[in-house]
Amino acid sequence: MRLREHVWEIPLRRYGALLLCAALVAGLFYAVRAVTKEDRSCAEGVVRPEGSTECVGVATGAYDFDQPRLRDLVAAIDRENRSLKPDDYVTVALLEPYTATDRDTVNHVLHQLQGSYLAQYRANHSANGQTPSIRLALANPGAGGVHWEYTVDQLERMTKGPDRLRAVTGIGQSTDNTTKAVRELTRRGIPVIGSSITADDLANGRHGADPFPGLARVSPTNTDQARALTHFAKVKPGEALLVYDKPGDPYTNTLKTSFAQLLKGSPYEPQPFTPPADRSQEGTTPNTFRQITDLVCDTPKSTDKILFAGRHTQLRQFINALGGRGCEDREFTLLTGDEGSYLTGDQDLDPHALSPHLTVRYTTLAHPDAWREKTPATGGSAKDFQTLERLVTQAQSDREKVGPIGPVALEDGQLIIAYDAMQLAVHGVRGATPEGRTVPPLADVGLQWSLVKGSLKVRGASGWICLDVHGNPYNKAVPIVELTPDVKPRFVRNAWPEDDEPPGKECLPSS
Repeated sequence: MRLREHVWEIPLRRYGALLLCAALVAGLFYAVRAVTKEDRSCAEGVVRPEGSTECVGVATGAYDFDQPRLRDLVAAIDRENRSLKPDDYVTVALLEPYTATDRDTVNHVLHQLQGSYLAQYRANHSANGQTPSIRLALANPGAGGVHWEYTVDQLERMTKGPDRLRAVTGIGQSTDNTTKAVRELTRRGIPVIGSSITADDLANGRHGADPFPGLARVSPTNTDQARALTHFAKVKPGEALLVYDKPGDPYTNTLKTSFAQLLKGSPYEPQPFTPPADRSQEGTTPNTFRQITDLVCDTPKSTDKILFAGRHTQLRQFINALGGRGCEDREFTLLTGDEGSYLTGDQDLDPHALSPHLTVRYTTLAHPDAWREKTPATGGSAKDFQTLERLVTQAQSDREKVGPIGPVALEDGQLIIAYDAMQLAVHGVRGATPEGRTVPPLADVGLQWSLVKGSLKVRGASGWICLDVHGNPYNKAVPIVELTPDVKPRFVRNAWPEDDEPPGKECLPSS
């Protein structure tokens, strides 16, 4: 009997040891899993989604998304945010691709954030005690906007809690993911102010419909830019060739459509090119552009203008290709939209392509010289731009109180237009705040956009912002810029969508 008990005792000990090991392994597994999950947090409100290395979400603290160029500026924003009284502010989020890796987009984000912060600072310190104060948050949907759903969910939660989110501005480029994000934000009742979006199909009012209720914009649509550009250049159908992105995206497609309408009846077939899905990548389009330049040379000498509907990477490639065209003695003027503003920071642009026989002109959303010299009697003023200039100077000189905000470049217009978008957000938030209260109802902020006209217009640094009933700017100034041989943007003049004439002093949109 004792022998038999001893025989069973050994296996039982082994099973017990095995069970103990299994328990330890299981505990270790769940511990590692817990640690791994915790490691996906980047900062308060910011995480790395499963399968991604990007930190996305909404940062309300001093988190710069690992972008050294944003570090000082983010610290200045955090200092301003922490100075606000806990129950006396609302939050406005700047939605931009903060984790972008290409230099052009990082420049865009830096300038947008600078302009938004300067408008925030002005709203909090130069508003004669108006309330509420403005807290600025950084909302990142990812470099390509692929994580927009997570960020939109978080923004919605912030409308209901102590953050008191009341508007989202910025938005970035007119892409498919941007469109999805704006559609979902506005569907959930969150007011949106687009700073640099220009695509016609990312706007209300087409065919009388408003698919994005609560969306306002401070930049002219592609159609308005194309109209202003062709008024300025006096483009005739038989004197221009269209080169366009196929299949395109919201920006390039609406620009192509606008150009094609202006060239209706042209004897020349538009020439397409197909870039990578990620249009910041080089792809094989330089090969296509080399062939298109041959076709450009095949046109009669009376055809001296090229309308280009494409993103900035492909624009740079096409300009470089035109620099090596066989008919280099022929003079051409290339005309394009506001993506041309990226060219000044593009180190791969061949400056030799900008010969005396090739002129590159483009519309831009804003330019520092647009209101400095002789300006129209209406549509904007030097005084309104000088207010922004003083803020920039103050931020650069008073680093302890206002700055530092990093290196400033006004020529691409992004800082200026972001400043105006935030001004519009502040205008809407304070206009919707009932007397005796400090926080407006969320639903009332977006209702302000249809009232921004006449004496209620926003006097922007980029020109007057007068909105129609769909939230689109009416007859907004469109600066025309020429790229000089040393790759600098030279302001030519303001052009206007409505018969190349600025709006009257009433600034009331026509029916």
